[in-house]
Amino acid sequence: MEIIIAAIGKMKNGPELQLFNHYLKLTNLKIKLKEFEEKRPLDTQNRKLKEAEMLLQCVPKGFTIVALDEKGSEISSLDFADKLNKWYSTGVAFLIGGADGHHDIIREKSDFLLAFGRMTWPHFLARTMLAEQIYRAKTIIDGHPYHKI
Repeated sequence: MEIIIAAIGKMKNGPELQLFNHYLKLTNLKIKLKEFEEKRPLDTQNRKLKEAEMLLQCVPKGFTIVALDEKGSEISSLDFADKLNKWYSTGVAFLIGGADGHHDIIREKSDFLLAFGRMTWPHFLARTMLAEQIYRAKTIIDGHPYHKI
């Protein structure tokens, strides 16, 4: 199975990147991080559209698309593990939008919208939280005691 994390903005060296890489290494899965930036000064809607195009262009045909989105479903780690286990067969791309969120086209093309609660999180922390949840899901699937019920 292949996992893609496609995100707007580039992580700089620091604690968030170190923790993100730590969890990626622990998963022992094939996970690719693809980062994009729109540098042109565009109005919000046009920037969101360009960001959506960049995110979607990196998703291989047949992959499950999961957008991290404030309008998404809040699910438990056990439910996430179950979903991730089902997505193994297709590959999955997690899409993280820019500061203004996703363009509606991302929501329309997504197979699932995922929210990390109702609070707003910095995008770099959202990536790290996603990496930890992928690791946690893998340990649940593998029957490892990392996840405490």
